[in-house]
Amino acid sequence: MNKFMEMLENVLLPIADKLNNNRYLTALRDGFMVALPLIIFGSIFVVIANLPFLDRVISEEAFAAYQSALGPASAATLSIMGMFVIIGIGYKLTEHYENEAIYGGVVALTAFLILTPQVLEGLTGVIPTASLGAQGMFLGIFTAFIAAELYNFFVRKDWTIKMPAGVPQAVSRSFSALIPITITLSVFLIIRIIFSYTSFDTVQNFIYTIIQQPLTQLGSGLPATIVAVLLIQLFWFFGLHGQIIVNSVFDPIWYTLNEQNLSAFQAGTELPNIVTKQFIDSFIVGMGGSGMTLAVIILIFIIGRSRQMKELGKLGAPAGIFNVNEPIIFGLPIIMNPLIIIPWLLAPVVVTIITYFSMATGLVPPPAGVIVPWTTPVVLNGFLATGNAWQGGLLQAVNLVVVMMIWWPFLKIMDKSYYEKEKAAKKS
Repeated sequence: MNKFMEMLENVLLPIADKLNNNRYLTALRDGFMVALPLIIFGSIFVVIANLPFLDRVISEEAFAAYQSALGPASAATLSIMGMFVIIGIGYKLTEHYENEAIYGGVVALTAFLILTPQVLEGLTGVIPTASLGAQGMFLGIFTAFIAAELYNFFVRKDWTIKMPAGVPQAVSRSFSALIPITITLSVFLIIRIIFSYTSFDTVQNFIYTIIQQPLTQLGSGLPATIVAVLLIQLFWFFGLHGQIIVNSVFDPIWYTLNEQNLSAFQAGTELPNIVTKQFIDSFIVGMGGSGMTLAVIILIFIIGRSRQMKELGKLGAPAGIFNVNEPIIFGLPIIMNPLIIIPWLLAPVVVTIITYFSMATGLVPPPAGVIVPWTTPVVLNGFLATGNAWQGGLLQAVNLVVVMMIWWPFLKIMDKSYYEKEKAAKKS
């Protein structure tokens, strides 16, 4: 066991360290965090607009008017979430270089809009919201990285306009950013013109066909999801925030799948994906935090005999209900504890498989694309994530019992060890 642990440590820790310190993954993660409050706002109103049985309580016309009135909340947030992520990435990457971050954000967004195809309606160009949401997500991410890097490169080269000392600082900063922004955006305009002469017509079609579709199909499958879940658990085991590290890589895929489900849910058509952002957040993380440690807290109250376990249960329960599990991770402890590595790795994988096949067989509806706040308690979390379907809450309850069964013998051994040490301490 010690050799196995040492091997995992030697392999995983350097990888995790590089991922944590990678400026692109950090900017990507922080970009999604910038968009998160807006995404949750839109999701809340999607839930309110689709309250269960409301269409049976009021007339069809009244229900349609009700949904139409609430529709702009999601249309202005979820449907164009890619724009917020792009601004966040450009801002955070420019902030990393200690330059004027706001210009990094706006140049990234403008570069993306230059590359985004427009539909002509008369003399007016219209950008479809699909291009600003899931379909344009990957193009937006790549564009934000490249645009921010180009802008910062030109700033570092000092290709800027210097204003006299008496000019207000805001005006001086604007003129200082003018040349770097102009050159950067000109590059993207040239790229757009070049692609207009290819069979893809636009960069977005190229990205979607060559990169986004294959990656999305891969990320929506069970094997890739199991790998992602295992990596989350392994990183946490070594004291690294596995959720942040793995999400930095998988979030673009999961959010794209989520957006596709949301569009289908709002249109009343069949949901295309099982694995989405909310599949992970609600049915894996949303059960007490990473590793579904709410089950561990419940078990402590059932089988705990040692004072240490009982006190830990009392300390961890209030936070665990709202999916905050640091008291358990550091208090049990889970980090670097060989006694619990088997249930820590096994339970999330088993739950992932159960959840996937429950949805694949139609027993439980797939996630509806609604982003449920991560602090939402279990059962209610699953209910909301599946578009107000009671089966989602029931599945979470079943999964909780499964996790408890997997953890039971290991926690029993640990509790017995603590109990015997406490007895020996009293005698001495």
